Amino acid sequence: MREIRVTSSVAIPASELNWRFSRSSGPGGQSVNTADSRAELSWDLASSAALSPAQRERALERLSKRLVDGVLTIAASEFRSQLRNREAAETRLAALVRDAIAPPPKKRRPTKPSRRAVERRLDSKRRRSELKRLRRAD
Repeated sequence: MREIRVTSSVAIPASELNWRFSRSSGPGGQSVNTADSRAELSWDLASSAALSPAQRERALERLSKRLVDGVLTIAASEFRSQLRNREAAETRLAALVRDAIAPPPKKRRPTKPSRRAVERRLDSKRRRSELKRLRRAD
């Protein structure tokens, strides 16, 4: 097993990941009943050493609806092979964590249009209105 690279500075070590495999519904025909192709990946976010305290707090807050006792679980069963389902689960986990630990966006600095821009807009509306007024048959 290998670690999951989330960002260039954050990687989740394989020792913190728990895998479970089960029979999958969906594609696969008769092999669905014989192969444990569904992959379930669990990661204990609350006690992970992979994230800094600030990142952990942010992730716990943003992923609170998906966590059960601080554990994040991802299930993948869209492929017929267990290997591809494992890769899909790893990719999904990395994307989820990447979005959760991203710093909040900068606040928008309120601005207002310049006087010239307002005049241009109103002038264009006036011209358009005049054009439509002239088209009308009175």
